Amino acid sequence: MASVERHHKEQMIRRKLFPNPPIRLGFEIETHFIDSPALNSEKGQIFVGFKLNTRRWSIRFPAASISSLKVEWRKDRPLDGAIENDKQWRLCAKVVKEVLNEPGQVIPLRYLEKRRERLRLPIKIKTFLNRNPGLFDIYLDRIKPKTQPVPFLRASDRLQRFLEEEKQIKAENEHFLVSKLCKLLMMSKDKVLSADKLFHVKRAFGFPDDFLCNLVPKYEEYFQLVGSPGEGKSFLQLRSWEPKFAKSVIEMRAEEESQLTGIRVRPNFNYRLPPGFFLKKEMREWVRDWMEMPYISPYEDVSSLNQASPEMEKRNVGVFHELLSLSVLKRMPVPTLGKFWEEYRFSNAFGNVFTRHSGIFYVSLKGGIKTAMLREAYDGEELIDKDPLLAIKEKFIDLLEEGWRERGERMRLNKEKIQKEMERSASRNVEGVDY
Repeated sequence: MASVERHHKEQMIRRKLFPNPPIRLGFEIETHFIDSPALNSEKGQIFVGFKLNTRRWSIRFPAASISSLKVEWRKDRPLDGAIENDKQWRLCAKVVKEVLNEPGQVIPLRYLEKRRERLRLPIKIKTFLNRNPGLFDIYLDRIKPKTQPVPFLRASDRLQRFLEEEKQIKAENEHFLVSKLCKLLMMSKDKVLSADKLFHVKRAFGFPDDFLCNLVPKYEEYFQLVGSPGEGKSFLQLRSWEPKFAKSVIEMRAEEESQLTGIRVRPNFNYRLPPGFFLKKEMREWVRDWMEMPYISPYEDVSSLNQASPEMEKRNVGVFHELLSLSVLKRMPVPTLGKFWEEYRFSNAFGNVFTRHSGIFYVSLKGGIKTAMLREAYDGEELIDKDPLLAIKEKFIDLLEEGWRERGERMRLNKEKIQKEMERSASRNVEGVDY
């Protein structure tokens, strides 16, 4: 019965499209009707193909609405594991940042204890310090004159050495940071970004805390800061366009492959679905056609493109790919990306792009936050596309692991001491027994 109804629909469509019998010109006209609730006001999609020998030309009209294409979200355990593995050091980094932001970079222990909820610290501060030795020194001082001394925290010598190494790594990669900042501005609609928004995402891209005060003024040929940061009305503007920065990661990769193979490689996305993940037929066909479209660089002017067009979708995916590629960990919270929706011309439903293109991105729900991740940058849980500034994270983890090893050694020695005391006690008790 369904096949009869389908045949009837196709006949009705043919009559509307071709009211007069077609003249035979040696080629065959094929018409297919695709039922789908995901299409617009039309009840389906008409596909008309012209077949001549083995060649085929196709025209689609009307096209399916991009926003109506849905892909079911599926958990990717290895990529979730990459976020979970970073949980411990990120929590430690958050506490360190809280202390270093205090005047004199010291804080009373009880003040920090009161901020546990804001820091999302599930354990007491004393327990945290015991589990992560080597981060801070505890000393006694007065909060006010003539008051009783109370415990204070300050950065340990070990942490101070790490902070110096962090400054050195960022200084060595200063030109790399400048190129990142230029790229962020060059992708924006008016080549201007809110300085306050940039300040909030500084750690995601590896910028120093003082980049607006120290880095930006050093490169006046590229940047101009308008207004005062912190007041909500300050902006960073691009002064001059640098052609060497106007190449995306995808374009540079295609150029490298062309040089290695001697064959011109067309820039395009790496599309890799995780094992066991399948797309429905309609979505597979849409992705295939979409991938065959020419790549649109995120640095191109797209003011003439329709926001709902497939070309704009291609460009938006390119922008998200470039933003995640510029980030240190190749991932960013979706709400953080959303702060720049106006500057980068994202649609209101931009978050669906990540699930719609599941072979390029993954959205993790770990920690109750949607985090967009770049699939090609990871091999399982391991980040393989490493940013030069990732060395800072690795050195911080080395610092933590050194403290964890010392704690483990102390616990082992204490356990052996207790065991020996128990054995001596048991031996004395045996000697005191009168048989």
